[in-house]
Amino acid sequence: MAPQIGPLLGSGKMAEAFTYGEHVLKLYRDPTSRSVAFGEAAILGIVGEHGLPTPAVHEAGNYAGRWGLVMNRAPGEPLAALASADPAMLPTALAVMVELHRAIHARTEVRLSPLKPRLAERLNRAPVLAAELRETLLARLAALPEGTRLCHGDFHPFNIIGPPGAAMIVDWPDATSGPPAADIARSYLLMRHGAGDALADAYLQRYLAASELTDADVRAWLPVIAAARLAENVPEENDRLLELARG
Repeated sequence: MAPQIGPLLGSGKMAEAFTYGEHVLKLYRDPTSRSVAFGEAAILGIVGEHGLPTPAVHEAGNYAGRWGLVMNRAPGEPLAALASADPAMLPTALAVMVELHRAIHARTEVRLSPLKPRLAERLNRAPVLAAELRETLLARLAALPEGTRLCHGDFHPFNIIGPPGAAMIVDWPDATSGPPAADIARSYLLMRHGAGDALADAYLQRYLAASELTDADVRAWLPVIAAARLAENVPEENDRLLELARG
């Protein structure tokens, strides 16, 4: 007999997570998200082969009228919540983020969709971009480097679950094959909105100090990454995203 859907563990814009026996059930909010659910299951299967701390998928299907995944349950609270409850933990939390993000980027992965065509698609459907700015950004994207490294696409402290040393990286539907600098720019953008400029800057500088990338390498992607986010229906961010998109 299948387990009952239990209490809500957490929620985001696209999905909610519930207890499901000893596992966790991630249910997408949109009842038509069948391809998204099976797509994330496939991505996690690929990512799991790299030995990264990610949840194993046990099944994907329809649960109470919504599509979702049954996965291993991550141990504990999001890293963001742990650091918020204990500000003295912030340096450790940033170090954990950098370590995990660099571990992702150390993997070469060509089986996932390439990042640059996905960004181009989002630029083309971002509703508030003027035609001239859109064309400028598409040309800029075309000139930016290619890459074949594993990129998470939504890496931020709420998608790292558990304490340092036992953390698990969750929410992989936006994973692609691409250049790490673009993935870092995406995390930097998300952290600026969610955690503030100071923490975003601290994270970026810690990553750069541990890598061969430069600040310019990452910031070259920011206008494109910001403009692509406009396609994600985040009207509360539109003004700042447009400012970044204009360079």
